[in-house]
Amino acid sequence: MVTITVTLSEDRLQKLQELAAQFRIAPEELLRVSVEELIARPQPDFQKVVDYVLKKNKELYKRLA
Repeated sequence: MVTITVTLSEDRLQKLQELAAQFRIAPEELLRVSVEELIARPQPDFQKVVDYVLKKNKELYKRLA
């Protein structure tokens, strides 16, 4: 596995942390899932896909936390 460093503004980092907290997962996990889905399904309704995946795996993420 490869590690990538991403530079975010403070306001974007805060938003990322808030979204991750809503799903009770680490911000890094939210980014990883989002990137994987974007690569797998590059389509306009990407947000719907992210929401679906996070909702579908919500219980799993809770147990892993």
